[in-house]
Amino acid sequence: MTDADPSDPTRVARLSYFFPAHNEEANVAGLVEEALAVLPTIAETFEIIVVNDGSRDRTQAIADELTARHPGVVRAVHHPVNRGYGGALRSGFGAARFELIAFTDGDRQFQVVDLGRLTTRLAEPDAPDIVVGYRIARADPLIRTIYAKAYRLANRIFFGLQVTDVDCACKLFRSEALDGVRVESEGAFFSAELLIKLKAAGRTMAEVGVPHYARTAGSPTGAKPQVILRAVRDFWRLRLYMWVNRERALRRGAPIQATPADPAA
Repeated sequence: MTDADPSDPTRVARLSYFFPAHNEEANVAGLVEEALAVLPTIAETFEIIVVNDGSRDRTQAIADELTARHPGVVRAVHHPVNRGYGGALRSGFGAARFELIAFTDGDRQFQVVDLGRLTTRLAEPDAPDIVVGYRIARADPLIRTIYAKAYRLANRIFFGLQVTDVDCACKLFRSEALDGVRVESEGAFFSAELLIKLKAAGRTMAEVGVPHYARTAGSPTGAKPQVILRAVRDFWRLRLYMWVNRERALRRGAPIQATPADPAA
């Protein structure tokens, strides 16, 4: 693990950056403008994908306005109804066109500039397939921090997932590393299931520390009882299936990428 310096990031050739947004009308425009300002320092060519997950506020309208204002750079994916956090991430991965794919959340608790920490780590001699961020100091209420510690411990005990911050929403992937990987969860367990299955597929992972900031607008949904219960259900479903037939369990779910990314896109 390392805390890379984002002041001089390794610049990559092409990067797809996406973020899920559910009722984030107060954050979408600011995050896209931040990405437009920062991503040229991180990637020669980039795209920004807003995944509107069934928002009931102006998120869809704002995303469409941004797409019209920045054609070919900003794109929007809309879910008619809320599919859940995992469903939004799945759509982001599916929409990405470039060889490297990064995401953060849409609540602006991460800064786009810190993706440079991940690209710098990716460029180190060991050339990992995935770089997973971990929050250097988590800016969340105490109850969410307690949940996170218990969740991390459970993933280590039951899946052997040695990741510092499983659900840190600041990750970078080589798109080729996602080939053949399937994930079943559509909820908050999606990130953990993806990492568990990537590890089982022999993909290499590295970790890097990233700052975390308090939410300044909008309302969090991650600590809602229905979100937690759905994650617990998905956690135990995968664990039980793996006890019964590990190889079959690893093949359950929909592919993250139906086809490999087109390098000429």
